[in-house]
Amino acid sequence: MPTAAPLSAQPTLRHLEQLIAQLLDGVILLDPTGTLLTANAAALAMHGVTEVSELGATADEYARRFTMWGAEHRLLRHREYPLFRVLAGEAMPDLIVEVAPAGCDEARWVHQVRDVVMDVDGGEPDYLAVVLCDVSKRFDAEARFRAMFRANPAPALIVRQRDLRIANANPGFLSLTGFAREQLVERSLFGLGLLGGVPSRAEVRGLIDAGAVIPQTEAELLCADGGRRLVIFAGQPIDVTEEDALLLTFADLQPRREAERSLASSERDLEAVFDMAPVAMVIADSAHRVLRVNAAFGALSGLAVVPGAGVPVGELGWWQNDEARETLERDVAEHGAVRAGEAEFVARDGSELRCSVAAERIGTGDATRVIWVYQDVTERRRSEAELADAIDAVLKDTRWLSRSILDKLATLRRPTPQLAPADLTARERQVLDLICDDLDDAEIAERLAITRNTVRNHVARIYEKTGATRRSGAVVWGRERGMGTHRA
Repeated sequence: MPTAAPLSAQPTLRHLEQLIAQLLDGVILLDPTGTLLTANAAALAMHGVTEVSELGATADEYARRFTMWGAEHRLLRHREYPLFRVLAGEAMPDLIVEVAPAGCDEARWVHQVRDVVMDVDGGEPDYLAVVLCDVSKRFDAEARFRAMFRANPAPALIVRQRDLRIANANPGFLSLTGFAREQLVERSLFGLGLLGGVPSRAEVRGLIDAGAVIPQTEAELLCADGGRRLVIFAGQPIDVTEEDALLLTFADLQPRREAERSLASSERDLEAVFDMAPVAMVIADSAHRVLRVNAAFGALSGLAVVPGAGVPVGELGWWQNDEARETLERDVAEHGAVRAGEAEFVARDGSELRCSVAAERIGTGDATRVIWVYQDVTERRRSEAELADAIDAVLKDTRWLSRSILDKLATLRRPTPQLAPADLTARERQVLDLICDDLDDAEIAERLAITRNTVRNHVARIYEKTGATRRSGAVVWGRERGMGTHRA
């Protein structure tokens, strides 16, 4: 019985073609002389062609038909092409090249290349193969990420996961810290001591080691000059680089810290000025609760108020007339300020005081504050009243006084004769007209359709503007200026 001829153990080109046709990676086969023998469909697609002949018959023709670039888009010479390197016997562990048809200035594909040498009989290589993997999408993603990383104004670092060394730092980080890129790249993140003052250092270190997300954390970031800046940083694992890495981004909180320090210093200065002011002052909130009083107020009123206790103004027992206080509080709420009205007050020892009062609202919302200023005019008003009484007594019998003395006495009796009716508001002139007609507060309120409390406030302002201390003085002042139906 005849025996079958032994099968050849040596692969033929046809066998290799059948084998590489099934591969997803691209494969270009050539012989040691540089002749291109075949290529599978994946390799053809990675060059934008459909026939092996379009790649070229030899490595030289291939080089003339395609342009290649290496790292940083450096144009490769022909002998640096993967086909020539495999012919020269050079190993190519995952070489990355950019490829385009000859004459194009921009890469169209990105290939990750490795070599395979096939030796059938243990002698010289029988076939050489270049294996291609299309990494264009990954390369595009990496390129976009690098562009975004460089352009991002937020300071950022890329830290390699395997050794926690800094792979890159963007311009924002270099500007923030003053470091040069070469001072950071390939240096250990923790060896440099960049992150200081981290509240839970062990926990953050564990998250970085594990390549996990790092929530926002405050830290003291080391700068090139040895100083540190307050920052808040966060970490995010990324997979758009050649190796697993962590993206650390930073936000500069130093301006906020300095602003807070400046504000605290300003507040201390204002508190010192407030406490040292010789005029009595009170700071209240928008609900008229006392927040702080100065030393002059304590001396004037005899009241001891605990800072921040929030005692309502009405419970201090300071204002003699609650209606007058409430009216001024409404005026502040409506107009934002009250200027130099006068009111009656009671000190802790029971003594009665007359003070000119001014108030102004500052701030907005929950931060609204009202500053009240009280100036004691009790003695001045008492002296003015005594002088007016004395002058009234003298003027009852003027037969023995010269006209010049009478004029001087009249001037003393009316210390602000230069004030004209036009300096009063329209409502104040109406009130003074009726006062000069001897109407009381109730009659004036009825005549003008306003409340008696409002009339009293207008009367107080008329006293202040005319210098009068009582109703008769306001009547004299007004009648001398043609007010009322009774003329002077």
